[in-house]
Amino acid sequence: MGCLDGWEGTYYAAQVSKAFTRDDGIDTPVVVPARAPLPPGVANYVTPRGLALLRAELAQRHAEHMALTQAAAGRPAAGTSATSVSPAAPVDPTAIAVSAARLAELERRVGQAVLVDKRGDKSGSAKNLPQDEVRFGAQVTIRSESGALRTYRLVGVDEADGTQGLVAFIAPLARALLGRRVGEVATLKTPRGEEELEIVSVDYDYDASADSEPRA
Repeated sequence: MGCLDGWEGTYYAAQVSKAFTRDDGIDTPVVVPARAPLPPGVANYVTPRGLALLRAELAQRHAEHMALTQAAAGRPAAGTSATSVSPAAPVDPTAIAVSAARLAELERRVGQAVLVDKRGDKSGSAKNLPQDEVRFGAQVTIRSESGALRTYRLVGVDEADGTQGLVAFIAPLARALLGRRVGEVATLKTPRGEEELEIVSVDYDYDASADSEPRA
């Protein structure tokens, strides 16, 4: 998953447990790809679709980690018997450590998720919120200085995918648009200078279920 704010992926060190390495030496650090970052103190806002994707990913990672640990212990995977499978190659302990670290990080991310109504309201009621104002979850059509029309949707950091016009709410483009209303002009600072973007429309009635899955 990607953002439109220049995030290209970061990494952090995890420790390989000696229980996995069977080595009496010190724990070995491994490099683990980090998830899309959230600035300190910023809530992990998610759309209903974004939360569903996170939960589906969590279930998948749980299954993958269980399969790795069972293979490392020499036990057959769930649904198979010991006599129905061929001996497997040894499991790389680093793979188990990376899997455990990524699973733990994803569990924290899901646990910190703050679900926001599609109309941009955390309370679940958006009756009194102006529907022409850009908030989290909005689908926004803008007109650039060249006259080109582009449509974006403001979503959580894990749901963001520039190839689908899904922009993380912490990205510069999203920050420029948030709080603006139809007809107003937002100023986006870019490496080439400032660009004025006119808010053409704001939509909260789109069908998010029709979207394809973001790239992992």
